[in-house]
Amino acid sequence: MCSSVVSRPWLIYSPRVTPSRVGSRSLANRSGDGHMGRRRVVGQLFSAAALSRYIPSIAALVEELADELIQAKAPVQLVPCMRRFAFAVIATTVLGLDASDRQALFADFEIWTRALFSIPVAIPGTPFAKALEAKKRLLGRLKQVVAQTSAERGGLDEAGIPLTDDDLVEQLLLLPFAGYETTASSLSCLMRALLLNPDVEQWLLPELLDQPWPNLTTRSCPRLDATVLEVMRLTPPVGGFFRRTKQTVELGGVAVPPDRVIQVALVADLGDGSSDLAEIRPQRHLDGSFNQTLLPFGGGGRVCLGKALAELEIRLMAIGLLQRVRLELAPDQDLTLQQIPSPSPRGGLLVTASARNKS
Repeated sequence: MCSSVVSRPWLIYSPRVTPSRVGSRSLANRSGDGHMGRRRVVGQLFSAAALSRYIPSIAALVEELADELIQAKAPVQLVPCMRRFAFAVIATTVLGLDASDRQALFADFEIWTRALFSIPVAIPGTPFAKALEAKKRLLGRLKQVVAQTSAERGGLDEAGIPLTDDDLVEQLLLLPFAGYETTASSLSCLMRALLLNPDVEQWLLPELLDQPWPNLTTRSCPRLDATVLEVMRLTPPVGGFFRRTKQTVELGGVAVPPDRVIQVALVADLGDGSSDLAEIRPQRHLDGSFNQTLLPFGGGGRVCLGKALAELEIRLMAIGLLQRVRLELAPDQDLTLQQIPSPSPRGGLLVTASARNKS
């Protein structure tokens, strides 16, 4: 059904992230030339040269987390750790914020993202009202970032005109949400999958332990790539997308009139129970038994701009953390997944950690 909906010419892209939440100029709320012009500007942050520059900083954040876990005297929740890590990458490594600005920004982003999908009524005291106040503070801080770099930037809109400060700020507002929420979800779900399936971890570990650290640019990691893809197959980091009908269409025997929004829920297709699709088996992506194409980051003109950065973060975290740290699940916790705003273990993924002897 998903591939059917995506490929139909009678459906057009329809953003459902309201302007009051992320801004009318944001990439999430633009299409056509307006979208492509802004992609070109923001895309400069994710070029191959930029990613190469980010590696030392990201590796240092991974090592900092490994030290924190090893030194902890009590079980630690991994989910908040992954959220702080992913946010630190986008805020400090990519946007260049210092630690104090990053912490203040992170607190407001947590308020803002938690209410992105709440009822959009700004009654004082409601999550949505608090989110709008947090958004105001975020915009103020991001305007300071733009002001500090205004002399160096060269971003142009779709008409070749330099983007205004307000326009750039709205693109920056979307970046930390898109750049840390789904990445933190992917990291948390990956660690959860390995902790719940020790056979998969044992299959993966020899490859991880054999990797040089942090010089990871030349050696391939097919088992890690397959494991990440398998986790994303079972728990997609993005819960769905929207399309708007241009004419009457029939979906599943139901006639949908023109100008209606269709929401497609991206959940794993686990088949009819006659196969092993409900099981986590990363080997399926290497042995030729799985011939479907997975696009967890989307495709085409709206493919995730931060795809390469997210893949780099996941690779560095998996190798750098698991080379140094042995993790075990703490007992009596809720390991089911909450789905909004992105999949995440409800209990926070409580673990005990110890230093790993690589020999």
